[in-house]
Amino acid sequence: MDLQLTDKVAVVTGAGKGIGLAVTRTLVEEGAFVTAGSRTVDNLTGLERVTAVEIDLAEASGPARLIDAAVEKFGRVDILVNNVGGVRPRLDGFLSLSDDDFEASLQLNFYAALRATRAAVAEMTKHGAGVIVNVASVNAFFEPDGAVIDYGAAKAALLNVAKSLSQELGPHGIRITSVSPGPVATDLWLGDNGVAETIGRSTGAGADTVRAQAIAGMPTGRFTTPEEVAAIVAFLASPRAGNVTGSSWVIDGGLVKTT
Repeated sequence: MDLQLTDKVAVVTGAGKGIGLAVTRTLVEEGAFVTAGSRTVDNLTGLERVTAVEIDLAEASGPARLIDAAVEKFGRVDILVNNVGGVRPRLDGFLSLSDDDFEASLQLNFYAALRATRAAVAEMTKHGAGVIVNVASVNAFFEPDGAVIDYGAAKAALLNVAKSLSQELGPHGIRITSVSPGPVATDLWLGDNGVAETIGRSTGAGADTVRAQAIAGMPTGRFTTPEEVAAIVAFLASPRAGNVTGSSWVIDGGLVKTT
């Protein structure tokens, strides 16, 4: 299927690895130009049709500067993918979390997207068209334990804002939607000091056991791949999904059992 993304101008946050890198590559394969923002750009340097921008998106000015970089080079922004994020498992209970812990999670997982969206919408409104796709999480609405309470709260805020904005932006030709993955085979889950290793070390169960327990909850019996998430992001960003806005698409291997 031709997604009709040839020569579209996309901005991807958190593009240096994992889902963000997969999204960047998928959009390029579909013919888009990508301005890719990340704190580290080693994996982005030299990629065709990719402008790598080394930037800290948790800084208040970072997201707007990334949007400005795309506008300066291409004159517009057609697509924004809000992907940047991170999670730190909270294993000592609610009372161990400070305001600063919640603030740090909100800055990275919510405010970075909010600021990028604000900057992108200002540009998209000038042209009467645009698409914003958020990479959220099933933890926004599916909470098996409190280990990601701050992360889940930030992603829930992201989904709520997207739903609200879809009402305001739709008449201006701008769509906003979200993808909510379950466990994905990235460093966030499976890498050194990732979720599996952190929980396994804390409980004494070991990372392999934690990974096996996560897989056991998914009928497909495996983690989602970054490329599978990227495929949904690219579809939602394309004219093929031209009447999709305000919704959240779940890809979780059947983890969430409710309708």
